[in-house]
Amino acid sequence: MSAEQAPATPGPPGTPGPPATPGPPGTPRHDRAAVQRRTVRVLVVTQAVGAVGITIGIATASLLARDISGSDSQAGLAQTFQVLGAAVAAYLLARVMSLRGRRIGLTTGYLLGASGAALAVLAGVVGSMALLLVGALLLGATTAANNGARYAATDLAEPLHRGRALSTVVWATTIGAVAGPNLTGPAAALARGLGLPELTGPFVVGVIGMLLAALVVGTLLRPDPLVLAREVAGVDAAPPTGTSWGRVRRAVVDHPVLGAAVLGLVGSHAAMIAVMVMTPLHMEHGGAELRIIGVVISVHVLGMFAFAPLVGLLADRVGRPPTLAVGGVLLVVSLLLSGAAPEGSSWQIFAGLFLLGLGWSFGTVAASTLIADHAPLDVRPDVQGAADLLMGLGAAAAGGLAGVVVGTLGYAHLSHGTIALGLLVVVAAVLARSGSERLAQ
Repeated sequence: MSAEQAPATPGPPGTPGPPATPGPPGTPRHDRAAVQRRTVRVLVVTQAVGAVGITIGIATASLLARDISGSDSQAGLAQTFQVLGAAVAAYLLARVMSLRGRRIGLTTGYLLGASGAALAVLAGVVGSMALLLVGALLLGATTAANNGARYAATDLAEPLHRGRALSTVVWATTIGAVAGPNLTGPAAALARGLGLPELTGPFVVGVIGMLLAALVVGTLLRPDPLVLAREVAGVDAAPPTGTSWGRVRRAVVDHPVLGAAVLGLVGSHAAMIAVMVMTPLHMEHGGAELRIIGVVISVHVLGMFAFAPLVGLLADRVGRPPTLAVGGVLLVVSLLLSGAAPEGSSWQIFAGLFLLGLGWSFGTVAASTLIADHAPLDVRPDVQGAADLLMGLGAAAAGGLAGVVVGTLGYAHLSHGTIALGLLVVVAAVLARSGSERLAQ
């Protein structure tokens, strides 16, 4: 196994990283560094544009599903299907990336997402819940592409800088993600001007954002970072043998810390999704305006992405497991606040949703960097795709159950019950630390 294939364990603060692996003939070291900088810049632009497309519908998807179905208990189905679609797409796009590279996989994801947004608009026009759910499934491909972009930023990064590279791309989502929900009002006005139901307006804007993201990544992500990383490491470009799941199982057996990282990733994402998707409905029940709901979602998304560079720096300097543990604690605090929030607008819902996003950021950045550290390069997309698949399935289950819990027991019971997932993230951090220490011995 080459140096690039072997998992890297971050050293203590101040420890110099290993020397950069020289590239093959014609690919000197400074070229690789230049490609890494270009890759991160392209991914930053892609995330900023694509995030508008995917987040602008967050505040209205549950409301559109409620209006079409006529049932509060089905309000969370649109987000649940989107999360489920993201899970399946993560696995399928990982297979594309393994064979064709990051560029083709990411472009495919954004184009599928644009198709899903278009179907959501059509569903609102004809009043079809089935069509809305199909559109939501396809929309999940954009979420999967955004998630895959964070891994693409680490392909050529030095081991001690992987957290920073990954978190920079996560941070870029702030630009579009915060702007997206705040465009809910203008998007509704656009829909009315086009003679469409106003709740479909955000999805009209989403189509435009996702098509632009596909254009940027499809034309500018050259050379492909995964392909170049494999060339530099001397990894055979031929398709690996065996099934994808078989390769993932072998990687987890060889590197148990990967299992702990996936557990932290699943717990962080499921906790965030379960509460976030039902918050607009909880606020609307108390008479909150759509504009205020959009602001709360913006604050939540700000917590998810805006502080990611600091989280990445902390993960690089202090370590991935301690950063993951902080994420779990923040999730628990956020869920206590959200559970205490009355219907409508309140300081508890603003603070709770912000900390929910921040806890997700700590958990996701730390767990994702652990996966990038320890997944062997020859099967890296398979491991990352499987991790995101499990993350999405866990979140889909949490989102689906959330609608039932809120419909029967209420939002407070949902928030308090989700605390178990925050504690699961803390357990994952302890297991990851133990696994990392064994590798270091």
